[in-house]
Amino acid sequence: MQITAAMVKELRERTGAGMMECKKALSESAGDMEAAIELMRKSGQAKADKKASRIAAEGTVVIALSDDAKSGVLLEVNCETDFVGKDENFLNFSNEVAASILSQNIDSVEALMDATLSSGETVEDARLALVSKIGENIQVRRFSRVVSANGTLGKYMHGSRIGVMAELDGGSDELNKDIAMHIAASKPICVDEDGVSAETLQKEKEIFMAKAESSGKPAEIIEKMVQGQIKKFLGEITLMGQPFVKDPDKSVAQLLKENSATVISFQRYEVGEGIEKKSENFAEEVMAQVKNG
Repeated sequence: MQITAAMVKELRERTGAGMMECKKALSESAGDMEAAIELMRKSGQAKADKKASRIAAEGTVVIALSDDAKSGVLLEVNCETDFVGKDENFLNFSNEVAASILSQNIDSVEALMDATLSSGETVEDARLALVSKIGENIQVRRFSRVVSANGTLGKYMHGSRIGVMAELDGGSDELNKDIAMHIAASKPICVDEDGVSAETLQKEKEIFMAKAESSGKPAEIIEKMVQGQIKKFLGEITLMGQPFVKDPDKSVAQLLKENSATVISFQRYEVGEGIEKKSENFAEEVMAQVKNG
């Protein structure tokens, strides 16, 4: 069967793949459009498998909130380069995935891959198609889905690399955004002292104690020194203890009290955090090859 330009154009529109790849798929499937699409999906899987071992530490963070601000999703999707992280196709895919999580009761990344997007295709099929089109390893890394019973959700995005979703009881939309912005900037690990594990506190106390004992001061003085350092440590890592970024003369706890509000929970994502990025050293690589040769 003759492969016409109109057929290639239709396949390109439906798959987003290149012209030559579309023409080849149509030729191999004897002009059968659906068979060509299936062939390209299988090809996309093969390409994705080859790229799966490549480090994907760039990408985007996306936040989706319901109209009543009672439920929300914080999502991270990774790619290999900052360039692709700004690509319209990549960002559209990420936003569609976030919207899909928001509208469905999905509790894990594994379950998410089988969920359907508004287009009707699964998240995994859409991901494979994007890998084939863009040529990079793309991974849906993690998400947090929050449904608030007693509060409302606010968000703050620092570009597309840092996203915060904060759940407040009381206050205002402006306060919620300010708290989320503060969390983005100051990186607290929990809301208050109750969220700090006994193990973490004990570990820090042992470190402070060892430093204080080396000073040679009396035991009662050392105890006071350690307690002071613990208090300072808690002020640095807890949201309530931190000085508010917009007004460092008051703590976040004071700000919330003034506005009759409390923070129920928060989630903060930063693109690539915790992913070990590969550093290339070509001189060392050449030397290693010489020695092995």
